[in-house]
Amino acid sequence: MAEIAIRSIVKTFTDRTRGREITALDTVSLNIGDHDFVCLLGPSGCGKSTLLNMIAGFEAPSSGRIEVGGTLVEKPGADRGVVFQQPTLMPWLTVADNVAFHLKLKGVGRTERRARAQHFIDLVGLTGFEGHYPSELSGGMNQRVGIARALLMNPRVILMDEPFAALDAQTKLEMQEELVAIWQRIRCTIVFVTHSVDEALVLGNRIAVMTRRPGRIRDYFDFDMPRPRDITSPAFNDAKRRVLALIREEAGSSRKAA
Repeated sequence: MAEIAIRSIVKTFTDRTRGREITALDTVSLNIGDHDFVCLLGPSGCGKSTLLNMIAGFEAPSSGRIEVGGTLVEKPGADRGVVFQQPTLMPWLTVADNVAFHLKLKGVGRTERRARAQHFIDLVGLTGFEGHYPSELSGGMNQRVGIARALLMNPRVILMDEPFAALDAQTKLEMQEELVAIWQRIRCTIVFVTHSVDEALVLGNRIAVMTRRPGRIRDYFDFDMPRPRDITSPAFNDAKRRVLALIREEAGSSRKAA
């Protein structure tokens, strides 16, 4: 059984200003297995973030269904952790308190909160920064706090919406390597939204290439290149050429349709 089963998802929005319906996603189906690292790759506006939000339970499909662990997704749940493009931390809380915030909402005592948070603070490489505030950290460090907060919920699935898009190239590379190491260690399922071909191929063991709006799955393939991945290797560049060819074909089809 798939860890995440996406079945014939259609999502439409109403443009009230222009009095028309806009189809964001059109009959999207995917099976995502346990411990898969799936990258949703596509151009801006193709609906990949909308699809991620529906897996998270933040939005409902217009038709179709999504199941996680065999259970229909109807609302957000603790089985799905979410990491956004911006870490959305609370600036008045320290790193430790941001990571453990949902435990405080559940009434867990301070000593236990700190102990449980520390494990994930160490895991994302922020040992020694427990008492710092978000304004005192770099963008990459704040994103690590967001990842630690999601991990602390012990979810089956982690959903990530272009979390490294705002980082400089060196920090992004470090964060990608760190994320792969965490994924290999905790053996969760990750769905990662990106518009970068290189990022998808560095991270994913499965790649879903989406079309322009309305978003469909153009191709969905395994990428089992050994890690750490050498982006200068023939195998990596062969895969990159394959993906770029799909993107060019899609762009050509879009121009003809227009």
